[in-house]
Amino acid sequence: MRHLRARPCSPDPGRLCEGPVWDPDLQELLWVDITAGLVHRGSLVPRADGSGLADILPRTALAPGGPVGAVRPCRSGALIAAVSTSLVKIGDGGRQEELAVLPLPQDGVPRRLNDAACDPRGRLLAGTMAYDTTPGAGALYQLGPNGLRVLLDSVTISNGLGWSPDGALMYYADSATRRVDVFDYDLATGTPSGRRPFAAIDGGVPDGLTVDRDGSVWVAVWGAGQVRAFAPDGACHTVVDVAASHVSSVAFAGPALDTLVITTAAEELTERQLIEERHAGRLFVCRPGVAGLPAVPFDDLVPQETA
Repeated sequence: MRHLRARPCSPDPGRLCEGPVWDPDLQELLWVDITAGLVHRGSLVPRADGSGLADILPRTALAPGGPVGAVRPCRSGALIAAVSTSLVKIGDGGRQEELAVLPLPQDGVPRRLNDAACDPRGRLLAGTMAYDTTPGAGALYQLGPNGLRVLLDSVTISNGLGWSPDGALMYYADSATRRVDVFDYDLATGTPSGRRPFAAIDGGVPDGLTVDRDGSVWVAVWGAGQVRAFAPDGACHTVVDVAASHVSSVAFAGPALDTLVITTAAEELTERQLIEERHAGRLFVCRPGVAGLPAVPFDDLVPQETA
C-alpha cells in the first residue's frame, strides 16, 4: 500500500468545490463551486519552491444562475454545465442555451443536478439528488444524439462516474451505498448493464472519481480526508491524504495528465472543524506517478434532440 500526501493550492477556499476536469484544447482546469453557483477556470503553473508540483492560478469565474453540479468542455469549444435541474450550454461571452430540462417527479421533493461526466462517445451522463438527500429520490440521466433518457432511478446521491480505458466498463458511485459499483457498458448504445459491487468504502463515503491509464479507479472519500486508488480487481493500492476531511472529487490534469487535482469542501463542517481544517474548500495536488485518461468532451456537434 502506497501513502501519498496532497498539497493545497493557491485559489481561495470555496464552499463546495467539485468536478475538476482538464481541458486539453485550452490547457486549462475547470471546476465548480456547487452551492456558490460558480464555474471556475484556471491554469496549472509551477510552484516557486522547486518541488516540481503544480499550483493552480485562477483565471475567470462564471455564474450561470443557480447551483452548478458539474461542468464539462464541449467539442465546439463551449462548456456544458449541470445547473439546478437543467443542462446548459455556455458559449462565448457567457451566452447560455438550455439543452435539456430534467423530467422530474411531481412529488414536491426539491432536487438538483450533481456530478456529471462524458462517456467515451461524447454522451453526457449527469445525476441528481434531493437537497435533503431523500433516499431514492435521485436518478442518473444521459444526454446524447437521441435526447435525454433515464439510465438509473432510485438513486440517493448520484456521484462519481468513469470508464475503463477500453470503455467497456463504467464505474459509478451512489454515495449512500458506501461503495463504487461497476457496470458493463455498451459503447454503441450508451447502455450500462450487469451492475455489481466494485469497491466498498470504509470510514467515509465515495464521492467523485476518475480512472487512470492503467485502469485503476481513484475515488474521493468524503469524510475521510483521502483519495483511494483501486486496481481493476477492486484492491486498494494507494491512499492520498488530504488536509481536509470533505474530499469531493479528483481528476488528472496538466499536459501529461500526471498531476492529480483534488477538490474539497467547507460545507457541513462545524466551527471547530473549520478552525482545525484551515484548507477546507481548497484545491489540492499531488504527483502519483501515473497518468490519467484524457477527458472526453460533450459532442455538441451532432444533432441533439431536446427535451
